[in-house]
Amino acid sequence: MTWADFYLLCFVVGFALSLISVLGGVFHLPHVHHGHLHFGHGPAHGSAGRVSLFNFSSMTAFLVWFGGIGYLLTKFSALWLGFAFLIATASGVVAASLVFVFFAKVLLADDTELDPADYDMIGVLGRVSARIRESGTGEILFTQAGARRSAAARTEDGTAIEKDAEVIVTRYDKGIAYVRRWEDLTGSKENI
Repeated sequence: MTWADFYLLCFVVGFALSLISVLGGVFHLPHVHHGHLHFGHGPAHGSAGRVSLFNFSSMTAFLVWFGGIGYLLTKFSALWLGFAFLIATASGVVAASLVFVFFAKVLLADDTELDPADYDMIGVLGRVSARIRESGTGEILFTQAGARRSAAARTEDGTAIEKDAEVIVTRYDKGIAYVRRWEDLTGSKENI
C-alpha cells in the first residue's frame, strides 16, 4: 500500500461515515439517530453545552480532509513525503476544529441540563381556567420552566373552586394536580 492509497482510504472511510451519518439523520436509519452513529457514547455525550473534542463528526471531518489533502499532495505534487504528511495532518486538525467549534458554539450554545426540580408540580401556583366541580375535575393554568402550561386539577378536599381562583398544587398524581385555594393557605383574600 502506497501513501497515496492510504490517504485515499482515509478519505473514502471518512466520507462514507459522514454520508451514512447524514442519511441516517434524514431517513432515520436503524442504529443511526439524529445524524450520528451509535458507536457508544463518550463521557461527554448528553452533557449539556459540552461536546467531546473527539466526537464522531470531528473525527470524520479529520479523516476526509487528512485523506483528501494527503492524496492530492502525494499524487499531484513533488512535495517531500514528510512535509505532505504534516500539511495533510494540519488540514485535518483545522477541519476537525471547525466542526468542533460549530457544535460547541452554534448547535449546543443554548443547551442546558434539565433540572427535575424545575418541573416539580408541588408548590406550583396557578389559576383555575376551567371550574373544578365538587368531587370532580377542572383545569389550571400555570407557568413552569418559562412556558405556560395546563393540567387537569382536583381539590384536595373535594370542594368546588370557581374559574379564575388562584390555587397552589399540593400533590400531583397520575397527571392530576391536587390543589388548594391560595387564600386558604395564606389566610388572606388579596391576589398575588
